[in-house]
Amino acid sequence: MENKLGLGGSCYWCTEAIFRSLIGVEKVEQGWINSFENNEWFSEGVYLAFDKNIITLADLVEIHLFSHSSASNHSKRDKYRSAIYCQSTEQQTEVKGVLSVLQKQFEQPIVTQALLLNEFKLSPEHYQDYFYTAPNRPFCQNIIAPKLRNLMEKFKSKVKEEQVNKALK
Repeated sequence: MENKLGLGGSCYWCTEAIFRSLIGVEKVEQGWINSFENNEWFSEGVYLAFDKNIITLADLVEIHLFSHSSASNHSKRDKYRSAIYCQSTEQQTEVKGVLSVLQKQFEQPIVTQALLLNEFKLSPEHYQDYFYTAPNRPFCQNIIAPKLRNLMEKFKSKVKEEQVNKALK
């Protein structure tokens, strides 16, 4: 099985930019994602492929938790469900273990759920790679760029530094 994962928690433009910036992440698509039962409604998210020999599932989960409000059940959770969408029950069990270990780094309980992926629907083509195709857009400069700067500070060894620095200039 290919190493794939879905992530949701904030605007898909932000999440896409963060994970496109990581060494070992091979592909990131953004759109709408859902799970099953109580989580079958679609919310914004990304679907990515990664090389587990370069970046681990635990690294991806940790970066995801620190790149959005993962310990906040704010009023926009219908649009931005905080979740990690897993390909299998084995991957889901691993993610739950990582979440449990990482909880110690947060004062508030993590609201991010480990869910099984049901469906992913791609957003329109003109939204794909939103940040890196035009990093000077006001939304990119005001919202995404600060998140990438934080990513560089906290996870510098995992970041495609040259790519990010070029876009942030």
